[in-house]
Amino acid sequence: MKAIIPVAGTGTRLRPFTATVPKPLLPVAGKPILAHIVDNLLSNGIDELIFIVGYKGDKIREYVEKKYSVKTIFVEQEKLLGLGYAVKLGLEKCSNEPVIIALGDTIIEMGLKGVIAGGRNTIGVHRVENPRRFGVVELDNDRIIDMQEKPEHPASNLAITSPYFFTDSSVLYEALNKVIAKGIRTRGEYQLTDAMRIMVENGEEIYATEITGWFDCGTVETLIETNRHLLEHVPPTKHQKNTVFIPPVYVGEGATIERSVIGPNVSIGDNSVVRDSIIVDSIIGNGAVTEHCILKSSILGNESSYRGQCRRLILGDHSEGGFYDSE
Repeated sequence: MKAIIPVAGTGTRLRPFTATVPKPLLPVAGKPILAHIVDNLLSNGIDELIFIVGYKGDKIREYVEKKYSVKTIFVEQEKLLGLGYAVKLGLEKCSNEPVIIALGDTIIEMGLKGVIAGGRNTIGVHRVENPRRFGVVELDNDRIIDMQEKPEHPASNLAITSPYFFTDSSVLYEALNKVIAKGIRTRGEYQLTDAMRIMVENGEEIYATEITGWFDCGTVETLIETNRHLLEHVPPTKHQKNTVFIPPVYVGEGATIERSVIGPNVSIGDNSVVRDSIIVDSIIGNGAVTEHCILKSSILGNESSYRGQCRRLILGDHSEGGFYDSE
């Protein structure tokens, strides 16, 4: 079965990190966001991946081809016209067959085999505090009777998340073609929600399955929160001399940690160096150097370095910073 993964976005809300790395390759709990998504798909029987790439798509392609042996297709999205447009490009590589759609910045903790075996169109939903930010569904039991993209007055607090499963990709493709041909845009973009709404209006049945393990990676705050949760599944870190680990903590290969207190909820990338520091609720990238710091709710990019006192820090790749008390 094929899965479509849209990963063409620029990730502006995660700058400065996305200035050098596409959002799906940002690390969380010891591996890129995209690896969490792909690993889940492959473990549930998906055997072909269709990536919709754009911004820094060469880096995504290089990572996927190096790490995975599964059959892959890369489709270039030249214009960022919305999720619906991106999915349509992927569906052009499908026949009249079942398909999964997984968003490239959303990690879902659920098995897909039950959804696939159910043999009916199904999308993941999650209860949220502010449904105006999402596509929202209205249900009759678990069958969707209406849906809207980012409504001013939501009919429910059930936000459309991911994944999406369709038993016949051609039906969704036809609905997306109608959306684009008629110029139906929500907030300036072609939305997948509007295509699914056409399907429902035409008598297609789409069902909702409620997702409890849903983790957004679209902002610095949600990335740190997702890191915190996923670390709960990481094996305990081996003891290092003169360092205290407060679980959960992930330490990458080749990392050096000396005279520090690490954790809880910290992931440290490969070949990084941490000395004389206290780090809590943070993500430290590969090859980063941190010395004489107190960091909380921080992200340090790959090969960045920071020395000196600090409480919260957002430092992009290949950047340097420091704060020193004057004598």
